[in-house]
Amino acid sequence: MAKSDTDEYATPSSVWRLRTDAWEYLGYAAKALPGTSDPGNSERGLLAEVMRQLRVLEAVETYWAVPGKAHVLELRALIQEGDFNSALKLIETVTRGFTRFRHELEGKITSSDPQMEAAEPGALAIADRRPRFEVLVIDDVSATVREELIAEMDGQRRESDRFIYQINVVPSLEDALIAVLLNPTIQACILRPGFTVPARHTPGEDLRKFLDGFISPDISTYAPKARILALADKLKELRPELDLYLVADVSIEELAGSINRRFVRLFRREESMELHLSLVKGVEDRFRTPFFDAVQQHSRRPAAVFHALPISRGGSVVNSRWIKDMGEFYGLNLLHAETSATSGGLDSLLDPRSTIRDAQVLAARAFGARRSYFVTNGTSTANKIVHQSILAPGDVVIADRNCHKSHHYALMLAGAQVAYVDAYPLDEFSFYGAVPLKTLKGMLLDYRRAGRLDEVKMITLTNCTFDGIVYDVQRVMEECLAIKPDLVFLWDEAWFAFATFHPIYRRRTAMSAAATLEESFQDPAYIARAEAQRATLFDQSTGEPLDDELWLSTRLLPDPKVARLRVYATQSTHKTLTALRQGSMIHVYDQDFSSQNQETFSAAYMTHTSTSPNYQILASLDIGRRQAVLEGYELVQRQAYLAQSVAQAVARHPLLKKYFKVLTTHDLIPEEYRETTRPMPLRDGIAAMDEAWRTDEFVVDPSRLTLHIGRTGVDGDTFKHKYLMDLHGIQVNKTSRNTVLFMTNIGTSRSAVAYLLDVLVKLAEHFDAQQADLGPSALKARARTVAALSSTPPPLPDFSRFADRFRRGGDTIDGDLRTAYFTTYKDGTCSYLMPKEITERVLTGEEVVSAGFVTPYPPGFPVLVPGQVFTKEILSFMDVLDTREIHGFDPELGYRILNDPEQSRDEAN
Repeated sequence: MAKSDTDEYATPSSVWRLRTDAWEYLGYAAKALPGTSDPGNSERGLLAEVMRQLRVLEAVETYWAVPGKAHVLELRALIQEGDFNSALKLIETVTRGFTRFRHELEGKITSSDPQMEAAEPGALAIADRRPRFEVLVIDDVSATVREELIAEMDGQRRESDRFIYQINVVPSLEDALIAVLLNPTIQACILRPGFTVPARHTPGEDLRKFLDGFISPDISTYAPKARILALADKLKELRPELDLYLVADVSIEELAGSINRRFVRLFRREESMELHLSLVKGVEDRFRTPFFDAVQQHSRRPAAVFHALPISRGGSVVNSRWIKDMGEFYGLNLLHAETSATSGGLDSLLDPRSTIRDAQVLAARAFGARRSYFVTNGTSTANKIVHQSILAPGDVVIADRNCHKSHHYALMLAGAQVAYVDAYPLDEFSFYGAVPLKTLKGMLLDYRRAGRLDEVKMITLTNCTFDGIVYDVQRVMEECLAIKPDLVFLWDEAWFAFATFHPIYRRRTAMSAAATLEESFQDPAYIARAEAQRATLFDQSTGEPLDDELWLSTRLLPDPKVARLRVYATQSTHKTLTALRQGSMIHVYDQDFSSQNQETFSAAYMTHTSTSPNYQILASLDIGRRQAVLEGYELVQRQAYLAQSVAQAVARHPLLKKYFKVLTTHDLIPEEYRETTRPMPLRDGIAAMDEAWRTDEFVVDPSRLTLHIGRTGVDGDTFKHKYLMDLHGIQVNKTSRNTVLFMTNIGTSRSAVAYLLDVLVKLAEHFDAQQADLGPSALKARARTVAALSSTPPPLPDFSRFADRFRRGGDTIDGDLRTAYFTTYKDGTCSYLMPKEITERVLTGEEVVSAGFVTPYPPGFPVLVPGQVFTKEILSFMDVLDTREIHGFDPELGYRILNDPEQSRDEAN
């Protein structure tokens, strides 16, 4: 069946591009079309494409107040009349708005706003720079009532309003859901009981599939109140940041007690002024940045500095003969904002009582946490704070061996017994995926069988991984809590702070999963299912758990009566949202925080937090939160779409696909961890992405692109430095032996994507020309290089084991990382051996033990930790690594090892 003109628009991740492109195309066409009633063949073809674009826009603009469907219909009439000059003026009122304010359109010209009638197109946008947003009214009303409603709300606007909004009206529940998916400028919804259920405008195939899976099939049979609640819940599920209001003629006093959790306020229809004020205040509450505002006010206040910060107020810079260029480069605002003071509204990070406290409360609300804490020296420090706050020496922690080095050092400092688990390997690309749930459950069951489950305190995992592998966070916590109900979880979301602000991403964040589980634990149906399952997992006569294989093969449900949700997430806000470098946050969803962890958390926070925190970093965290709650949805879906557009271009371009391949879900996630089969779900629409993210154990973040470059004959490190950064100024973070990771972010532009594709084409042309100039011998050498980069090297080594002297017993694998680490502080306990010597000892059966962390970049995980035993697999892997940077290995001295304690004693005697 052929696609309709509106099928492709109905993908939320791409509608912003299609909408902008359509308006810009119409502007081009209006200039190109002649003012004649008898156009030629080429003009007729152009006119046909104009009418197709108008049909697309007519469907799309239904869900926007500005310019809106009426604007499109007026434009259509002018084009059909052949009045292309007037049509161009209408188009330019839209495209000027796109150009000047990027996503915002200027105010709509209506009879209720006479100043705008007289203004030149775009003039209001220049004069009035107040932020704009849209309000969605959901009610099935006539066109006349619709215009009266809009005029009534327009009449409430005041010059003193901090923001400007426009009203759009849709008739049904489905249209409302489509609107908030497609239109990110909507910041509030007004529900009125007269709305219907099915969409008035037929959605595209992708949206239809999504809605069918998202909405209860019998929702049309709900009573009016239940239907209102269902719509409110679904709107909040998609866009929790939206303010919801209920306007009804019935006795709202009776409704107030049962639905106020979902709505900001309830109104009768005649209270339009109060509704207007509430709409503005609701956005103002999210717009508020307590600490950023305080820093601005401080910088404007006259002061005399008598504290230990010479740079404060620019004192040591502006009058200097030698460093004036610092002030010229960074600007006076930065210098004026520097201070050691914690008064005048600036507050103390270590004991927040006003503006920092308020900013952290707003952050917790934005990220769905019970508490949030700002960190000014990165997520490395955030991880250390959480570990130290939870763990006492001897507590067992199950940790991904491939996690960031800060976790390994934190576990060492805390004195924890570390039980490392391995992620599944992607040997062909020389990096790891994520830790299978079966591995985590198996480890917990091992400790239960050994009688040591009570010692296991925490699980530490990275979500999502650097390479974009995302866990099913809810399922991991659910099944692990079924085995150990008081388990603490630390999710390192350093690369995932943005995920909260997209409805599909959000489900796989720690805070959202914790909130969902808490709600489930209170559901009688869930409680009944959990009780029924437990009857099948325990021997009813002895109360002992049945065979471990049964537990491994069952999708476990925790006992809601005993399970405790103790969940922590650390995020590098500066990596994926707007914040200055090292700006991070800790989010807490711990039901036992006040009773068990508040004091130790405060002590750990004091231990690792500077008494001189950078106020500019703190202010940027505050402003970054504001941006995320007001436009995060728009920016996140844009970054994901831009990444997918690169992937599609690489797959389709004949020269690019000759040398490059963007790795897909099929490449990065083994089939055993997937129920769906699509290689790039988002490419196939939001419904396909939704299905994969609901069902698969692991998914791939579509905003990350792992580009396989093996066929270029150039290794990842050389490709990054020589070809991307040095030649073309393209910056990337991570490479492996034969891949380069490209990450889009909320600041990525279409121009940047176009430049990247242009550079890749130029490089492909270079490799083509280079190969054409090679003689037979050189061609054979190049073929060998390509074969080596395209083949599978020695497998990534699993964690071997801790040496026996650092272990507690033979049935479990945890080791005392801290004792191993500090053993090296004693004279005579360490020595150096070259790889060849270690290999010889290992092959003879001798136990050779690492004295420190050995971390090659790439792949960036510790191949060896203190107390770990060398194996021939580790040595083989290290032998073929061609990376230039290996921490913990000295090319002249070799590896530092721990001497055998018996040998050391003999030598001492």
